Amino acid sequence: MKTHLQQLITQALQQLRQDGALGAAELSSIPLERTRDRAHGDYASNIALILAKAAGRKPRELAESIRSALPASDHVAKVDIAGPGFINFFLTPTAYHAVVDEILRRSDAFGRSTLGHGRRVQVEFVSANPTGPLHVGHGRGAAFGATVANLLEAVGYQVHREYYVNDAGRQMNILAASLWLRYLEHCGEQFPFPSNGYRGQYLCNIAARFYAEHGGAYLVSAQQVFRDLPQDEIRNAAGDIVTPGDKELYIDAVVERARVLLGDHRYRFLFEVGLNAILDDIRDDLGEFGVIYDEWYSERVLTERGAVNKTLHRLRDAGYVYEREGALWFRSSAFGDEKDRVVERENGQTTYFASDIAYHLEKFERGFDWVIDVWGADHHGYVPRVKAALQAIGENPDRLDVLLVQFAILYRNGERAPMSTRSGEFVTLRELRQEVGNDAARFFYVMRKSEQHLDFDLDLAKSQSRDNPVYYIQYAHARVCSVLKQLREKGLSRDEQRGQAHLTRLTEPHEEGLLIALTRYPEVVEMAALNHEPHQLAHYLRELANAFHTYYNEHRVLVDDDALRDARLNLSLATRQVIKNGLALLGVSAPEVM
Repeated sequence: MKTHLQQLITQALQQLRQDGALGAAELSSIPLERTRDRAHGDYASNIALILAKAAGRKPRELAESIRSALPASDHVAKVDIAGPGFINFFLTPTAYHAVVDEILRRSDAFGRSTLGHGRRVQVEFVSANPTGPLHVGHGRGAAFGATVANLLEAVGYQVHREYYVNDAGRQMNILAASLWLRYLEHCGEQFPFPSNGYRGQYLCNIAARFYAEHGGAYLVSAQQVFRDLPQDEIRNAAGDIVTPGDKELYIDAVVERARVLLGDHRYRFLFEVGLNAILDDIRDDLGEFGVIYDEWYSERVLTERGAVNKTLHRLRDAGYVYEREGALWFRSSAFGDEKDRVVERENGQTTYFASDIAYHLEKFERGFDWVIDVWGADHHGYVPRVKAALQAIGENPDRLDVLLVQFAILYRNGERAPMSTRSGEFVTLRELRQEVGNDAARFFYVMRKSEQHLDFDLDLAKSQSRDNPVYYIQYAHARVCSVLKQLREKGLSRDEQRGQAHLTRLTEPHEEGLLIALTRYPEVVEMAALNHEPHQLAHYLRELANAFHTYYNEHRVLVDDDALRDARLNLSLATRQVIKNGLALLGVSAPEVM
C-alpha cells in the first residue's frame, strides 16, 4: 500500500512538472509514513515541504496542487492537507482487503521487494578465533548477522555471507602449544598448566584423540619443556598463587619451546590438528543453528599470497607508514585516531591490524558494493582506525558499515553463567541450543537492539506461555493450522474467492486491527533491513500474534455463515502466512502443531 501511494504522488508530481508548476524542484524519493493517530489519516507525506523552496511556492499551496493532481484510486477515500503542508491519505476498507489477496497470492514472496536492485553486499559475521567452541556470547553475533543478511536479501540485495578465519598469529600458536601440553598430560607428564594457555575440556578431548592416533610420537618430558622458562605464577608449597608472574612472556616462551622441541614439521602438523578440529566443530555448530556461509575466508591464505605486504606498500606509497624503534607504524592519527598504530613489529611480523586492512581492501577488490562487518561491542575503538586505513589507501570508507553487538549474558536459575574461552569456563552455543532449542535461541538473540546488553533468561526461553515471545508467535501459526484441521473434521470446505469477495463482512474492530497490521509487514521488513535492526521484525511478529490471539479468543472463525466463515478463514490464513514469512527471516520455524 505504501508503494501504491508513493506511485500516486510520483504521477502527480510528473503532471505538475509538465504543467510548469514545480519550478526547479527535482523529483526525488517520496517520503511517506504511517500516521500515529488514524484520525489524521492512514499515511502522511511531507513532500510539499521538501520541494516548496525549489518550486518557489508556499508548502501548503504546493500540497494543494499535488492533491489536485493525484490520480483516482479505489484505495484512497480522501486526501487532506494539514498544518504547513502535510498531505494526509485516508484509505478505503478495500485498501486493507486487498492485502489479504496479495498475501495469499504471493505466499512466501509476500514482503519481499527489489529495493536493493541486486547490489552486491558482503556480510561478515561471527569470525571468532578458532581457539575453542563457540559460546553463548558468539551465538548472538551469529543470529544477528544471519538475520541481517536474510533481511537484506529479502529486499533485493545480492548477499554474500562470510566467516573470516583467524587461522594465523599468536593466539593460534598458543592454542597449538596448549594442545601439546594436554597431550603430554595424557602421556603421564605432570606440570602446572600455564595460566594463560587454553585450558578447556574440549582441548583435553582433542589431545586424547591425538594420542589415540599417534601414541607417544610427540612425547617430550615436562622437564625439557619448562626448564629455565620465566616465571608464570609463583606458588607456595600448597600450590596457591603468591605472586602473579609475567603470564604473556611465559606462554610465548612455551610456544617457542614447543617449536624447538617438536621441530617445524611436527609443530605445524599439531597446529593444523588443533585448528581443523575446532574449526570443524564451529562449522557444524553454526550449520545446526541454521547459519550457513557462502565462504570461509582464511587469514593465513591472505598473508601467504602477499596481500598484507601489498597493502603495506600501498600505505607506504601514500605516505602514511613510517618506521620508529624498528617497527612500522600507520599514521592513523592523521585521520582522527588517538594515536598511530603498529602494522609491523620489530621482529618483522605483521600485526592483526595489518591483516585486517588487507582483508577489507580485498573485499572491495572482489567487487562488493557494500561491506558489512558484525563485531563484538568491545571492538568499537577498532572501527575508526580500519576506516582510516581504507581512506589512506584511497577507498571510500563509507562503503564499510560496522555493526556492534553486545555479548549476551546467560542466566540460569537467576545466576549468571561464566564465559571465558581461555579458562574453559563457558556455556557453549551447542549446549544452549540443546537446552532451549534453535528457535528460542535465534529469536531471543535478536529481540533487542544489537548494541544493547542482552540478558538471556533460560527459564523464560523454555516456558510455554505468552510471556515467551517465540512460543506465543509460533502458537498463533499453529492455531490457524488447528482451525483448518477442525474445518476438515466438520466436513466443511473453504472457498478462497468467496472469502475474498466477502471481506467487507470483516467489520469487527479486532478484524480491522489485523488487516492494518498485515499491511505493515512489507514496511517493517524494509525498515529492519535498511536499519540493520532485526528486533523491529521480532517486535512486529509479537504484536501480530497478540492481535490474532485476541481476535481468536473473542470471535469464532468457523461460523455457520459460509461467506463470513470464508472471509475469516482468508484473514486467518493471511496472518499465518505473514507469521511464517517473518519467522523464516529470523531463522525460526513455524510449527503446525504445538
